[in-house]
Amino acid sequence: MLTLPNLLTLSRILAVPILVFLLWKPGWYDYAVTFVLYCLVGITDYFDGYLARAQGTVSRLGVFLDPIADKIMVAAVIVMLAARPGSDGTPIIADWHLIPALVILLREIIVSGLREFLAGLRISVPVSQLAKWKTTLQLVSLGALILAGALPSWSWVYLFGVVCLWAAAALTLLTGWDYLRVGLRHMD
Repeated sequence: MLTLPNLLTLSRILAVPILVFLLWKPGWYDYAVTFVLYCLVGITDYFDGYLARAQGTVSRLGVFLDPIADKIMVAAVIVMLAARPGSDGTPIIADWHLIPALVILLREIIVSGLREFLAGLRISVPVSQLAKWKTTLQLVSLGALILAGALPSWSWVYLFGVVCLWAAAALTLLTGWDYLRVGLRHMD
């Protein structure tokens, strides 16, 4: 049975193709619309978990879909911001700022594989509070970078976004190491 929290999580997954479509075009207006949608989708990330816990409707489907929805959205936005030109003709995530973007993407792939491996051993690795902060910082940084595409004359928005992107990458490495340490204990 689909609960409201699960529907909110599914709405995040369904919003990803719309976000990709909007980021395909480099106009400031497209970035502004994308920013609004991105914020709405980000808010559902908070409310799906909050409602599931408050209503006592935490489900296996929700536990499964929530991290997938986060990873799909973050990965899609990173790829689009790195691949498509912004309103000034250059990608928003470029040059040295591709490093934290790659760190985030690679960590998500590694941790997903590690979780699958550990699940086969019936070992669960709960999401840490630090990992939740990592996700929040990733969402904030990408939101700021989308907003920077809508407001290219506000250079501080872009600067805030890239600083948060680097900070998110640092937290990404820390939380990735935590998962890897647990996984290494169970490898022969």
